[in-house]
Formats: sequence, C-alpha cells, structure tokens
Amino acid sequence: MIDTHCHLTFPEFAGQVPEVLARAKQHGIHGAITVSTSTSNAPECLAIAREHTNVWCTAGVHPLYSDDPASLPHLWDRLREVALHPKCVAWGELGLDRHYSDPAFGVQLAVLDEQLDHLLRWKRSGIEKPVVLHCREAFDDLIPILKRSGLDTTRMVFHCFTGGPQEMRKVLDIGAWASFTGVATYRNAAEVRDAARLVPLDRIMVETDAPYLSPEPKRGVRPCEPWMVSITARSLAEARAEPWPDFHAALNQNTARFFGIPEESIRGGAA
Repeated sequence: MIDTHCHLTFPEFAGQVPEVLARAKQHGIHGAITVSTSTSNAPECLAIAREHTNVWCTAGVHPLYSDDPASLPHLWDRLREVALHPKCVAWGELGLDRHYSDPAFGVQLAVLDEQLDHLLRWKRSGIEKPVVLHCREAFDDLIPILKRSGLDTTRMVFHCFTGGPQEMRKVLDIGAWASFTGVATYRNAAEVRDAARLVPLDRIMVETDAPYLSPEPKRGVRPCEPWMVSITARSLAEARAEPWPDFHAALNQNTARFFGIPEESIRGGAA
C-alpha cells in the first residue's frame, strides 16, 4: 500500500526523503502522495514526485496558509501548471479550519471561494482531478460550499477525519470519502473510530499526515513517517471488525480508483 497523504517537502524531511521512502518500503509502504499547502509549495511537491518513481503529488492552498506571508501572493496558474503533470493526482489540500483563530475565518473563506472558482474553470477546460479536503471543526461551513461549488462531491475526500458519527453522516450524505490518520488509534478518539465504522468499504482510505500525528504506540514520536500508515491501517481494520486481507485489498483498490494511480504501483510493482 501507499501513504495517501503526507508532506515530504516539510523541514522535518529535508535531505532525507530517500531514506524515509526506504524505511517505508521495509514496512510494505511502497510510495506516498506528498500534499501541497500553497501555490509556492506545489512545484516543490511535484519536484519530489518527479524524482521518485512511487511518489505522487497534489496542488492546492491549505486554509492555514491563506494569508501566510511566505506563500503570498497566491499564484493560481502555478497550481494549473503542476496539475498538468501526470504525477499530480489531486487538487488540495484545501478547505476550512475553525480550530485556529489565525488566519481569520473570513480570509480562509475568500481564498477557498477563489480556489474553487479556479478548479471549476479548469474542470471546464478539461483539467479534472479529485479534491483533498482539510476540514477541522468546520463541517457545517464547508459542506454547503462544496455542494454549491459545481464540483463533483463524490470525488472529494475529507482527509485526517477527526469528527464523530454526526459529522461523518454529513460527509457520506454528499457522497464524499473519508481518510484516517493516527488519530484514529488514540485512546481518547473513540468518536473518530465510531465514525470510521460508518464509512462504506469502498470510500475509506488511510494516511499519516506526516510529519504529524504518529499513531499509537508511536504517539508523540516526531516526525511521523509514511511507514507508520501501516499501523493505522491495521488498527482501523480491527476497529471495523474486518479481516485484514479484505480491508487491505479495499484500501489499495480505493486509492487506485480515487487518485488514478495504477494498483500495481500501490502494491509495490512496476510503476
């Protein structure tokens, strides 16, 4: 399998990506999707994806980077340029975050609206990709926006899902997917596991969000690395009372179907 969401461009992995990927492979994790946080970061993600056979990337502006001085101005055409490369497999991560007060929610909303407008325009011009969503304590804000966006909500995944069953039902009602990190393994995250049990087997994925959120029993270890997605995957299978071989196969099929990555690459075969 692969880690469907990590940040290999972050400082914790500077100069160490080959070693990080080698450790992942030792644990049966044969690749990763390195996720963009800004229009300046997207080309960096693509550079890593181009350098490594089984690394892919995304292109998008994270809500917490909406007014980051190092990421301004938002050069939207850069996202389009990255998206034209076959190693770019999704837009994002984009969305809303009410957990933090900075950047201001109004700023996040403005950047999200602008970003979704670009995605819709590019879709009409023939550039269509699934969308990786960041949603923290903002489901009631984000879901109506997505429904109005003109984009296909069945081609969206709520990454690092940390809500409970109520929020999950809202996600599933629009046909979206859900992806889980090490948070789902934490003792104090029973509601997240309850939510995970609601997700249809054909709409669930796993990730690390590395360098953050190392799963139990590695909680607190920094940085989290892509290999640790193997722990989260097995923990989720147990929480859902599903045989590991069946759950494992479904994860790989889902990853291939959602991101358009050949399943043989996900399983560690030729790219």
